[in-house]
This record gives sequence, structure tokens and C-alpha cells, in this order.
Amino acid sequence: MTMNVVECIALTKIFQDFWGRDKVRAVDNLDMEVRPGEVFGLLGPNGSGKSTTIKMLLGLLYPTSGAARVLGKMPTDTAVKSQIGFLPEESYLYRYLNAYETLDYYGRLFKLDRYERKRRTEQLIEKVGLKKAAKRPVGTYSKGMARRIGLAQALMNDPDLLILDEPTSGLDPAGTLKVKNVIKELGERGKTVILSSHLLADVEDVCDRVVIMYGGRQQAVGTVEELLKRQDTTQILAKHLDENTIQKIRELVAKSGSELLRVDHPTDRLENLFFRVIAEAQRQQIATSGAEESEGMPEFLSARPQRQTGSELVEALVDAGKDELKEPVMTPVEPAGPVARADVLEELTKGERSSSAAATSKAPASESADKSEEKSQPKSDVLDRLMGPDKK
Repeated sequence: MTMNVVECIALTKIFQDFWGRDKVRAVDNLDMEVRPGEVFGLLGPNGSGKSTTIKMLLGLLYPTSGAARVLGKMPTDTAVKSQIGFLPEESYLYRYLNAYETLDYYGRLFKLDRYERKRRTEQLIEKVGLKKAAKRPVGTYSKGMARRIGLAQALMNDPDLLILDEPTSGLDPAGTLKVKNVIKELGERGKTVILSSHLLADVEDVCDRVVIMYGGRQQAVGTVEELLKRQDTTQILAKHLDENTIQKIRELVAKSGSELLRVDHPTDRLENLFFRVIAEAQRQQIATSGAEESEGMPEFLSARPQRQTGSELVEALVDAGKDELKEPVMTPVEPAGPVARADVLEELTKGERSSSAAATSKAPASESADKSEEKSQPKSDVLDRLMGPDKK
């Protein structure tokens, strides 16, 4: 039997006030399971317990009672955290780092070697459509662009479980479609995704199963098709029916004891119309400074690990050896320049000038000239000794 990726058993979280009295029952006896390889939707209005549940699954909050298991272990187990990717509702990024530096930083946290960090960074930036803006500080990004780089950092460690809290918040329709396609591809590649969103259309498009919470409890759970199917209504879809045929259908339905509720022409979804217009603009090669769209999934996010080639393995081993054997770099001390020598010479000759002046005041001019000539020789010796190393 396959082990569930996430399992909650009577999970309860009660927040207390300063005096230890129960104040808010955020999650109340929640029983929930998330199976391997499925995209699971976590739905509910504000205050229904979605964010609290996510925080307990991440080990950021301790349950009041009940238990939660993630990948078969306690959420507080540090070994589990390296297998989880998390995109919070607000993107908390270092605003002065660019996209390359941001992803490299998170790669270092997961102890990826330099070669692997570079490879994954390039692939993820390409995937989320930020190649043109990759060298800009992320503090200058729009909210939608910040969500894109936030999704990239959540995928940096190739997680087995990806938890996304409002991933399409602030995104334009093109960005929303990009994120939904990424989620679908991840599910197809065997990744498990928990998606919390207030945009029900997004959940409907990508999720295999959903749970609807209210008051901290599970109110409904099942596949999207099961929950959306209206068992008390039957729909007939046909092409080009004339009025006579429609009238006959009405009479036939009436004879069966039912009623034909509506006959009209179906309308397309606004999303489909939007992307038809965008596709036409791209076909005409109209320039844009916004985020770009790309196809395919970074290879490292595949369900099966990719094997390195011989040259890539050698390069990775060499890089690892360099990191371990790297010695601290000693900054050479610059020798004293001519200015320092001039200062020393000035100090040495100062005493000579003062003694020479004193002797001149007490001796005849000829004797002073002789002594002055004798004093000049030591000065040249001092200069030779000071300038000696430079001559060599």
C-alpha cells in the first residue's frame, strides 16, 4: 500500500489569550490525506483554517491535539524540510539581489554545488519567463514578477511536496496560465502539490481532488468532477437544432414527466478569448517588455533523477574539491613608498641641520665649511641604504 504524502488525524489548533483561555479554534479535528502525485486543492473562506493547517504541516506551528505526518515523518523533522518547496502568500525576497543571485542563495541553503546551482537557476528563470529581467534587483519587480521568482525558489530544491499559498495572486492572465501549466506538469511528473487559493477557477482547472473547509472543519472532499456534478440535472448538447426539433424535444421531455429548462447557445470562456487574442499578437511578433512564456519543464524536476555525464561529474567533483581546499587569501602589505622614505630622511637630517647650525655660530666660517662637507657624507650613506632595495 502506497504511503500518503500528507496525513492529518484529528488535527486541532486552538489559539489562547494571555490568560491561557481558549480564544480561537482555528482547526477543529481535521482528517485529511494527500496521495502521492496528486494536485490537492485546499479551499475555504478567510478564517476557515487553511493557513493554520499549512503552518502545522510545515512545522511552524504545533498542534493543540491530533497529529500530522508529512512524507511519513513529523513536520518538525529537519530531514523532511529539505523535501518540501513552499511559496507563501507574500513573496519575502531580498530586494537588492537579482533573480540569479536570489536562486543561487536558496541553492546554497540546500547545499547544492556550484555547477548544479547554476544549471537549475538558468532553467528555472527560463521556465518562469524572467530571462530578460533576470539581472534586475527583485525589489524593482511587479507583484506578478515577484510571484514568478517566488515559484522558482520553491522549486530550487526539486521538492517531493510543493505547497503553494495563493500562487496566482497578482499575476496577469498569461502569468496565471503559466503557473497553472507548471502545476499540471509537476503533477504529471509525479510531484505532489497542495494548492491553497481563493480563485476557484484556478483550482478547478488544475486540481485532482479538493477539500472545502469552514470553521476549521472539513465540509466536503472529493474529485473536482464528483463535487461539481449536479446529479439532479441532465444536459443535452447538440449542433444546429431548428425550432421544430427543439419543440419535439420539449414535448418528449414533458411526456417523461420532466421539464426542458433552457435551450440556448453556449458561450466561450473569457480566458479562452483572451489567449486567442494574445496568440494572434504573438504571431504578428508584436514587441513586449513584459514576462515571456516558455515551453517544457526543467529537467531536474523530472520524477526520475537525471544522470550526469562524465565531464559534468568531473567538473562537479573538481568544484567540490576547490570549496573544501580553499585557503584564506592573504592581502599583501604594500611596502612603504617614497613618501615614507622622505619622512624618515627628513627626521634623520633634521638633527644634522640643527647641530650644524649650532656649530656654525661658535666656529669660523672655514671650519664650518669643512664640517659641513664632513656631514654631507653620512646623509648620502643614509639615502643609499634607504634606496638600496629599490635599486635591486
